[in-house]
Amino acid sequence: MPIERLKLTRNGKPFPVDRPFALVGSEDSGLLLTALNRAALHAGLSPGLGLAYARAVCPHLLTAPAEPEKDAASLLALARWSGRYSPSLNVDGDDGLWLDVSGVPHLFGGDRALLDGMARRFARLGFTARLALAETLGGALALARFGRVSPIIVPQGKIAEALAPLPMEALRLDGDITRLLRRLGLKRIGQLYDLPRASLERRFHSREAAEAVLHRLDQALGRREEPRTPLLPAPDYAARLPFPEPLITHEGVVAGLDHLAEKLCQGLTLARRGARRVSLALYRADGTSAVIDAGLSAPSREPSHLARLFEDRVGAVDVGFGVDLMVLSALATEPLLPAQTAFARREDRARPEPLIDRLASRLSGGVVCRLFSRESHIPERAQETLSALARSVSWPEQGASKPPRPCLLLAEPEPLDVLAEIPEGPPARFTWRRVTRRVVKAEGPERIAPEWWRGLGCRDRATSSIPPLDGEGGSAEGRAGWGDGVFGKKPPTRLATQADLPTRGRYDRSGEGVREKSSDLTSRSRDYYRIEDEDGRRYWVFRAGLYQEAAKDLPAWYLHGVFG
Repeated sequence: MPIERLKLTRNGKPFPVDRPFALVGSEDSGLLLTALNRAALHAGLSPGLGLAYARAVCPHLLTAPAEPEKDAASLLALARWSGRYSPSLNVDGDDGLWLDVSGVPHLFGGDRALLDGMARRFARLGFTARLALAETLGGALALARFGRVSPIIVPQGKIAEALAPLPMEALRLDGDITRLLRRLGLKRIGQLYDLPRASLERRFHSREAAEAVLHRLDQALGRREEPRTPLLPAPDYAARLPFPEPLITHEGVVAGLDHLAEKLCQGLTLARRGARRVSLALYRADGTSAVIDAGLSAPSREPSHLARLFEDRVGAVDVGFGVDLMVLSALATEPLLPAQTAFARREDRARPEPLIDRLASRLSGGVVCRLFSRESHIPERAQETLSALARSVSWPEQGASKPPRPCLLLAEPEPLDVLAEIPEGPPARFTWRRVTRRVVKAEGPERIAPEWWRGLGCRDRATSSIPPLDGEGGSAEGRAGWGDGVFGKKPPTRLATQADLPTRGRYDRSGEGVREKSSDLTSRSRDYYRIEDEDGRRYWVFRAGLYQEAAKDLPAWYLHGVFG
């Protein structure tokens, strides 16, 4: 790898450019030269030579330890900066880049202007770049590394002629295969064109080597597709804004952002799409770049909303020597049909998505959460908490046949001490949090069966029996409660209170509620009632279990929600 300009110093003084210089790396075989400048190449040195042999050939050679980790990080940063020319790119080896510029050259004035501009910018950053533009990735890499001149532009359909004079190493073959090809008298790529493939396979000792040669040749000529893995996902839609003079203020960047948001949303509107994830890339004049990502909880193509997501975060970006290019990309989109908003009713509630998006952009998407619906008849399992930027699913419509649900659902059902009719009556009086309330209205029951597939393989719990009642009509308090005639004219014949049943799983001696495990509640049938006390407060209570199933476990009452 040739080194043209270095910023290395020794004792505070830069190394002279005209002196032979090389980077030295530690390998298993010893200290080897890994990279050289042009003066070292002219002195007869080459990468891979041992340090002792190199000093014997060139005694005045200057060296410095190689740092491959820092080199890889610098190459990756250079690849990100090259995103100004194409969104589809990646590193190639230790000292190369590839870019897919299909449909891009016209933005820079054509193929020649594109390569000339790239060469000037790389030279300004201190790099000597060899550039090639061809119809295939393998052909462009071969011409960039082994071509005689730079830049090289291969016309469409002329790739075979351009590759013919190049050596076999240009096909990216292993060293053993290239040495074998040279022993066979094959030194140039063009010599493989007229050679029958069957005879080429017979000349190799292994079939894998022959297949590797043919595979690389077909990729370079465009006969076989070469897989490419971009460094970043290609955006669905993007808007670019170059500047003749770099922007050095954040106010100018914000103004450019507003223009980009308008341009991007125009393309999204024509495609009837909405952005779900957007990215703002700022390319600085000093060869560095900054990328800001933002997610949306719902698809949107409102320019003001997209611009507002980045305004606060742009102020924290160091513009350095100025920003000369801005790119706003929609990395993920979803269908978004047009909607009429000019005659929206005033009573319509404001959508929460803009607020959620701004909070997620400022605090990060993993911190902001919201409730999403989940398919389950069990109330506490009908919703789940996920990231606010997760794909939203509309809540199911509550039809006329489905009973209403409370606006406030408790985190866990809380036990009640209930006076109710046996076996299917609603509560007549209940005690919740040490306060006794009398029921004046009741509606129900609504039975919700357990999810039977969750209980497969579970053993039945210990059985118990209902204790005998005190008399045919129950306690005096029970008869008085039912005597109000709230639940019907005919009084019940048998009443039972929670005090008549064992206190396990109900209340302890201090009066505090003792909750059963959620697994016990979800494995029993529930009968839900909507009740109202004498003060007008409405509750959503249920009986877990049935008296007909008392052999398994005794029923218990719980309060699950409160109506507004």
